[in-house]
Amino acid sequence: MRCQSFLHSLDLLTKDYNYDYKFVLSVPGSTPMGLVATGLTKGQIFLGDVSAQYKSGKTVVDVKVDTYSNVSTKVTVHEVMPSTKAILSFDVPDHKSGKLDVQYIHPRIAIDSSIGLNPSPVLNLAAAVGHKDILLGCEVGFDTASASFTKYTAGLSFNKPDLSAALLLMDKGQTLKASYVHSVDASNKTQVVAEMTHGLSTLQNSFTIGSAHAINRYNTVKTRFSDDGKVAMLCQQEWRPKSLITFSAEYDTKKTEVAPKWGLALVLKP
Repeated sequence: MRCQSFLHSLDLLTKDYNYDYKFVLSVPGSTPMGLVATGLTKGQIFLGDVSAQYKSGKTVVDVKVDTYSNVSTKVTVHEVMPSTKAILSFDVPDHKSGKLDVQYIHPRIAIDSSIGLNPSPVLNLAAAVGHKDILLGCEVGFDTASASFTKYTAGLSFNKPDLSAALLLMDKGQTLKASYVHSVDASNKTQVVAEMTHGLSTLQNSFTIGSAHAINRYNTVKTRFSDDGKVAMLCQQEWRPKSLITFSAEYDTKKTEVAPKWGLALVLKP
């Protein structure tokens, strides 16, 4: 489970930031089959994958093949029961990667449970309940092989049309994270976000602030500042419907001898 406002803050602080060369080609097509090709250059290494999606009635099949010939498959069946969907996923050749998810989504409650399809599975359960502007949730992971908890998280969020705030207890109760998102001007989609993390055992604090501003309907600018001295900026342009070009840059003010990082991403959707 992640609180809605925390997800929103993650979008503003991390989404679309990229310090490599990235290319995405999406071909939806007029048939139930859609294709997406992705290429990423990291230094001297090129990583790529091709994804295909097939829809038939309430069933959606996603298959992805990457540069190293790994095949990831996900089968989603909607409405197996009212407001419930089941997701079966597995990777080839990793025969221990199989997992079954069952999700129940209701206007006031959401439950997500998953189990690994192997002799010693990992069990995960997440639940959230909301009433008006308040959302409360928790997430638990249990490893049957070691009979131990892999994670437990609890969160509380408050959401209004122009602001959202969240408080999360993470890392098995070792980290407290708070986030706040405020819409300054709805006309140009100007938003500011602040996120702070406090280590309950280490007593260390960290914070990040960011912003997003739509210059016009085609151009968006985002900024991010962290207490570790890193400053980042992103410029994104929709040069044709659903086709984007994004330039990202990051500079570490505490390591002036290190050159700034920058990246370019191109998304094409005919």
